[in-house]
Amino acid sequence: MKTNQTIFTNILGSSPYLKVLGFFLTFDRFDYSKSQVAAEVGISRITIEKIWKDLMARGMIVKSREIGRAELYRLNTESPLVKALQETNFKLASAYADLELQESVPRRIAARA
Repeated sequence: MKTNQTIFTNILGSSPYLKVLGFFLTFDRFDYSKSQVAAEVGISRITIEKIWKDLMARGMIVKSREIGRAELYRLNTESPLVKALQETNFKLASAYADLELQESVPRRIAARA
């Protein structure tokens, strides 16, 4: 898995929309500015604008506070859509971990031989 990918994007794809959504699902405890998210997922501020509007319209992210002129947003963990995605993200992570464990056992056995 690439270092800047989440399990969510590694499995479902790395479109800009999924990158932003995967970022918020992975780092759901904090709030971020658009610029921070764009830089973290590797997309431009222009690209993030349409994604941001859609996520806001669906109620998946919400404005949490302002610091000076910067507006910060967080994942709306009360949204039914977000709850379903968080559950899916957890199941994907668990399945991915199980696969990694299954693949590592034969490698450990082969290394001992």
